Amino acid sequence: MYLPDYDVTLEPLRPDHADAVLAFEQENRQYFASWVWDRGDEFFTDYATRHAALLAEQEAGVCRFHVLVDNTGAVVGRVNLMDLENGSAELGYRIAEKWAGKGLAKAAVRAVIEVARTEYGLTALTAGASNHNGASQAVLTRTGFRPVGSSSTDLGPGTKYELSLENV
Repeated sequence: MYLPDYDVTLEPLRPDHADAVLAFEQENRQYFASWVWDRGDEFFTDYATRHAALLAEQEAGVCRFHVLVDNTGAVVGRVNLMDLENGSAELGYRIAEKWAGKGLAKAAVRAVIEVARTEYGLTALTAGASNHNGASQAVLTRTGFRPVGSSSTDLGPGTKYELSLENV
């Protein structure tokens, strides 16, 4: 799915994305660690195995992983639907630091909401965000998610969100 305002394409994760995803994660590691737990050195040293495992989960229908790819082929974000079960999934996303604050996260979440509803037949999404991450909470509320409770995150207290796709 093409996001014309950003010249970025939302694509299902494929085997040929491995190097670009690894580069994205390496380039943004410190930035992401300020918002969510650091993935640790092993994630980066054995990424090929991790990527293959993600593709296997996707093939089994357990998760749906997506990347945002710019016109150079670089990955500039990830938007994932995890733990697909009973018409529901958990949304997770991360956007490259250089794209932060430009609206790409909101556009990408909206695009995945549409794909979840129309292509995957999902009826509900859940998400969570640390109370330390107001930007992520704003993306969720601006894309229709509503807060439904508290959660605990690696960075402290957080908020749980839900979105019904039946009225979207």
